[in-house]
Amino acid sequence: MALIGEAAELVEHFQWVEGSQSHLLEEKTRHSVEEELADILIYLVRISDKLDVDLYQAVERKLEINERKYPAEKVRGSAKKYTEYVD
Repeated sequence: MALIGEAAELVEHFQWVEGSQSHLLEEKTRHSVEEELADILIYLVRISDKLDVDLYQAVERKLEINERKYPAEKVRGSAKKYTEYVD
């Protein structure tokens, strides 16, 4: 639950910002965003430690799955669900 709370605090910084401008943060906002990202990472590391999950390996596996689901040559520039790309 704390992880979701921290993620919500992060999202608040971007709620009313246009997508194309979301990376152009004022210094004060950028500092707050960095702190929220750190809080999120801390919770992820703590959860993975308690569940004995190797986060690096989990990310590597998930990236491989996403590569198969969303082949770059088919999905670049699109927001379709992966099931819409099946041949």
